[in-house]
Amino acid sequence: MPCTERPVHHSRRRLLARAARAASAAGFGAALATLGALPLAARAQFTEPSPWPSAPRGADPEAPVDLPPPERPRDMDELQLQFARRLVAASPGASYLHRAPDRLLAIPVLEVELHPDGRVRRISVLRRPTTGDEAIELAVAAILRAAPFGDVSHLPQPCKVVEMFLFDDDLRFKPRTLDDDE
Repeated sequence: MPCTERPVHHSRRRLLARAARAASAAGFGAALATLGALPLAARAQFTEPSPWPSAPRGADPEAPVDLPPPERPRDMDELQLQFARRLVAASPGASYLHRAPDRLLAIPVLEVELHPDGRVRRISVLRRPTTGDEAIELAVAAILRAAPFGDVSHLPQPCKVVEMFLFDDDLRFKPRTLDDDE
């Protein structure tokens, strides 16, 4: 009897395993822990969107990092650079700074609207990766861990930062802003 289901790529297995670990930490892991045994078509029926705005600091498996208070950015370019640097500093185990690989696992693009005091007001997804929403959830958790981003009351309002996250096969990210030096 021929097999009609496509084999699961090893990167997707890692994505699903990491999602199950994150779901377990959030309290509904029993339901999601079985996703790895389901066919790809069936997995989509059981996944629910994550409540991003209410995600707690340190929702990732790594421990939270104490960041210094953010500086007041002089302009939007400085804000973009400070934003990217704080993302990496807040998530040392989930990020990388070396040259991005030629082939990336996921490239979500997020728009972050900030309150005048630098707190996150809203996070919008501008581009969803084809590999699923796990990379988006990791990126949102990194943003919430890195917040606040400094006093932006003197910058044009609403103050928005758009960042592209370059995820490698190990689900570690690099902000595209920091990839410009190469």
